[in-house]
Amino acid sequence: MRNLRKTTAAIATAALVATPLTLLTATPASAADREFRYAGADVEFDVEKDDGRFEIDVDVDDAKPGSRWRVVLLHDGKRFHNRVHRADSDGEFDIDRKRSNTKGKDRFVLKIKRVGGPKAAKRVIVRR
Repeated sequence: MRNLRKTTAAIATAALVATPLTLLTATPASAADREFRYAGADVEFDVEKDDGRFEIDVDVDDAKPGSRWRVVLLHDGKRFHNRVHRADSDGEFDIDRKRSNTKGKDRFVLKIKRVGGPKAAKRVIVRR
């Protein structure tokens, strides 16, 4: 009987420890996150669908304070954002935009380039 209690306790402990680890590694199928480093900064490009509309977020962190970045966003080949953004004193800037859902599959493209930085721009495509 004593061995049965120990075994049951060990199995229950293992299940409790394993459950949070499984939740941490699972990613939702609806999220379309792209995280990468470019020109010394951490860039996150996120496209989520909410109430029939898309929420597009671009977050740039750890950039050189005061640096300028050209950001172009396209939805199904149509440009809806084309601006130069300046990193704040913490080396950060954020872009939050909303787009209507269109017929068929949607394709979002982020083009980002540090002004005065590397000649090549980073291009990321998300299909939803």
